[in-house]
Amino acid sequence: MLILLSAFLSALGSMFRSRGALELENLALRHQIGVLERSVRKRPKLTAADRLFWVFLSRVWDDWRSALDIVQPATVIAWHRQGFRLFWIWKIRHGRVGRPAVACEVRDLIRKMSRENPLWGAPHIHGELLKLGIEISETSVANYLVRHRKPPSQTWRTFLNHHVHNLVSIDFFTVPTIRFQVLYVFLVLAHDRRRVLHFNVTAHPTAEWTAQQLREAFPYDQVPRYLLRDRDQIFGDTFRAQVNNLQIQEVLTAPRSPWQRAYVERVIGSIRRECLDHVIVFGEGSLRRTLSSYFSYYHQTRPHLSLNKDAPEPRPIQRLELGPVVTSTPSWRTTSSVTNDALPERIWEGTPPIGLSRI
Repeated sequence: MLILLSAFLSALGSMFRSRGALELENLALRHQIGVLERSVRKRPKLTAADRLFWVFLSRVWDDWRSALDIVQPATVIAWHRQGFRLFWIWKIRHGRVGRPAVACEVRDLIRKMSRENPLWGAPHIHGELLKLGIEISETSVANYLVRHRKPPSQTWRTFLNHHVHNLVSIDFFTVPTIRFQVLYVFLVLAHDRRRVLHFNVTAHPTAEWTAQQLREAFPYDQVPRYLLRDRDQIFGDTFRAQVNNLQIQEVLTAPRSPWQRAYVERVIGSIRRECLDHVIVFGEGSLRRTLSSYFSYYHQTRPHLSLNKDAPEPRPIQRLELGPVVTSTPSWRTTSSVTNDALPERIWEGTPPIGLSRI
């Protein structure tokens, strides 16, 4: 206010000065303002009185833009529009009460209904409240809804769990041979008991060969509802036509998202860690025999975490009275038989044995 009062008194004094003195004074003031703008890099701090002064000056002086240096002319116009808006807001609300406040119990009820029913929107909850005799507007209901972070649609894991009994996964993985040849293994996995329904080996996979494997994997009385696969180009038009003929619905995963095919990826990892990393493959026949032996152990003996430590083919519990403990001897790994007395020392010596049973 002191600055505005000083400016007003200076304006009164300038009325008694000559035109030349006023021109020199304006020159001196503009030079000082230029020095300040060059020296001070921070934005000037303006009060409400400063803004009001420039808004008033812009209404009574046509050439006010020529003397403005501290802010842009558009800023002064924005100040005027903001003041006009605040004036009308005050005029409309003056002497009136606002919308009646919503009771705390009603607000808690709205949040509870929204939290427990994420698919319900404001119209649905508003209708339920009206049936309970609670008079409230739909806009007020929308203001108190719980904002869910995740979309209300089911997640990918929920989809897999809901359709685990009607869903199979297919995938390829590669195996190098002793002659540096790359073999492709086609795998079909049922999600319900983690059973490998079908597999085959080839050195030259094609869409026609893959479609033939699909026909061999699914007899007409055992066709699943959903087929989960990636977007590999090997699944061409011939393969998709075969899937449509079997009346199977394809579910494609996102690009570069192996976690969406977690079941089959986990099986492939188990095959590599427990079998293929310990043998040398000579050719297609050798690899096919090795995998057949491993899948026999995989289905009948190997415990699975997802099956409560049971095998895909339910394995009975063998009590102590049945006899001593021995290890199985698959064709692709040789292990020695052990007895109950030697079990603590021999079972984890070197590579773990393939399976245990009692005789």
